[in-house]
Amino acid sequence: MAFTLYSLLQASLLIVNAVAVLHEERFLRHVGWGSDQGIGGFGEEPGIKAQLTNLIRSIRTVMRVPLIALNSITIILLLLFG
Repeated sequence: MAFTLYSLLQASLLIVNAVAVLHEERFLRHVGWGSDQGIGGFGEEPGIKAQLTNLIRSIRTVMRVPLIALNSITIILLLLFG
C-alpha cells in the first residue's frame, strides 16, 4: 500500500471513527475518564484529561452525521475502485 493522500484520509477517518465509538459508561469511566472526573473550580484551567474528555464528547456530538456520509462514500469508493 503506497502512502497517498487517500490512504492518509482513510487513516484519519478510521481514527475519528474509533474516537466516535468510545462509550462513557462502558469504557471511559473504567479508565477514569468519565464525565464527572474532570470537574474543576471556577477560574482554573482544565487539565489535559478534561480537555481530552471534552474533545471526545465533541467528536461524538458534532461528527455523528458527517461520519455516516464519509463512511458511506469511503465504502462506495472501495467497492468501485478496489
